[in-house]
Amino acid sequence: MILALTVGALVTAAVYLLLQRDFLRVVLGFVLLSHAVNLLLFSAGGINRRGEPLGPDPDPATTADPLPQAFVLTAIVIAFAITIYLLVLAVTGRPRPSGDQSTEALQPDDPERPTGAATTSTGSDRTGEPRDRQEVTS
Repeated sequence: MILALTVGALVTAAVYLLLQRDFLRVVLGFVLLSHAVNLLLFSAGGINRRGEPLGPDPDPATTADPLPQAFVLTAIVIAFAITIYLLVLAVTGRPRPSGDQSTEALQPDDPERPTGAATTSTGSDRTGEPRDRQEVTS
């Protein structure tokens, strides 16, 4: 009964964290969800009715089923790899904040430049190609 309550509490906390906007909380929610699934797989193998998986006599009625334990071991490795991947995405995949200093913010206002075009001090666009002032129209 305690194992079922623990799985329920972990799933509840994981869903709460997965619905947040901060990416780090989403990663923590995924970690909690993977722990809940691991406990659920352990409980599927039976925790009180059987002994260790490999005992002195390999009688199937007295030994535990090793398949759920192998599933949990595989799930731990997969969850660790996905967690590392999500953490890398959290660090490198963020969009720039709106208050950063881009090349457009450093340029003085040019009345001939359209509002959406960012230029550098040499009169070129973002691709580095020189732009012709006669071709740019609003």
